[in-house]
Amino acid sequence: MPVRNRPDPPTPNSSAGRARALDERICRMICPIASAMVGVCLTGIGLLHLATGVGAPAGIADDLLAIDSLLFLVATLASYMALRTLPNRRLHRLERTADAAFIAAMLLLTAACFVITYALSS
Repeated sequence: MPVRNRPDPPTPNSSAGRARALDERICRMICPIASAMVGVCLTGIGLLHLATGVGAPAGIADDLLAIDSLLFLVATLASYMALRTLPNRRLHRLERTADAAFIAAMLLLTAACFVITYALSS
């Protein structure tokens, strides 16, 4: 029976090992932060409805926050699923999805803050 040459797994000191550890650290940071931001967005929607009056239309700001909470949820789920896979079969596509969704959600949250500030000041 021939012996197959398998590549050695990356050591923590190799560049591949450092990249894998870095990716895992990023996922471990995105997961709790993004899940907390879902709550922040939902709280913002509730406070916005209280500030404008119950039943009154809140404009586009609450819609932006609702979309934003969904983006943060995508980031949370993608980073969680990437963390749950075995280390040698890490799904780097999920890690990139979590990164992209998190950054897009943060940009949208900034835009929503500008809209809310403008709406409440006028």
